[in-house]
Amino acid sequence: MQPPQVPEDEEARLMSLRGLNILDTLPEERFDRLTRLAKKLFGVPIALVSLVDENRQWFKSCLGLDVSETARELSFCGHAILGDDVFLIPDARLDDRFSDNPLVLGKPQIRFYAGCPLTMPNGTRLGTLCIIDQEPRQFGDDEVNALRDLASLAEQELAALQLATMDDLTGVSNRRGFETLCTHALELCRRLDRPASVLYFDLDGFKQINDRFGHAEGDRALIQFVQLLKETFRDSDVLGRLGGDEFAVLLTDAAVVGVDTVLQRIRAAVERHNRASEDYALDYSVGAVRFDVARHADFCALLSEADAQMYEEKNTRRRRVDGGGRQPAAG
Repeated sequence: MQPPQVPEDEEARLMSLRGLNILDTLPEERFDRLTRLAKKLFGVPIALVSLVDENRQWFKSCLGLDVSETARELSFCGHAILGDDVFLIPDARLDDRFSDNPLVLGKPQIRFYAGCPLTMPNGTRLGTLCIIDQEPRQFGDDEVNALRDLASLAEQELAALQLATMDDLTGVSNRRGFETLCTHALELCRRLDRPASVLYFDLDGFKQINDRFGHAEGDRALIQFVQLLKETFRDSDVLGRLGGDEFAVLLTDAAVVGVDTVLQRIRAAVERHNRASEDYALDYSVGAVRFDVARHADFCALLSEADAQMYEEKNTRRRRVDGGGRQPAAG
């Protein structure tokens, strides 16, 4: 048996999956209708919407099986998400990767498998819409296209879930999505004993931008600031807009020196942007806190401390301005 390889974007993929807050939830008609249609359309006994978690595949919709999950190392879907098109196994007994798989030798006695990866807008593949037969079979081009079409509908349903956790203006996670993602990421860091830090940003002088140039320009300033953050941080870091002109980033597996470096990089990126701007400068205050199991009972406690540090810096900057410095007014 050949266990599936781990995708190169595994960390980002798991972040996307957990950000949907869909794992271990109750069945939903929006997914069940797709597996019912697949089961009937292709005349198979088993149809699934399968989501590939860290160590398991979990079935959001499951027709024809009496289990809700199986080990990832046994899964056919773990192989399917390694590619971007339908993954076909006409007869698992004749395929060296699966011939001695317990799911082939025992229940549910998989012979035929066809799974289409479910791809999110960011390119991560979270799982599959798949069909299984207990008899070998061939799969023609029309059938492949039909399975792709059904998978596209499943992707739309997953995208709808994601939209509920995204900020419309900037395209990053909203507060709900950010806290959901970070809670999962922090638990992973806790289990693996890896460092994590939160950076809490607040734009300074944002009210003056709105007052002088209008709210449309204020929106563009927010979008530009998010773009600078995206260009600075890694894909595996979690970025969110918490409301108004406040943003936060969770850095996972980053040492203290790494946090200091990234703060220098974002400051340099903002300064480069300001040199090229003819109208107004972007500026911000930031609080940075490293996760400490003994001090932070949960992610909210970590975020709250970073928020407090940010306001302490903002007040320091205000006092500096009041004392005659040339810092931009804090907002």
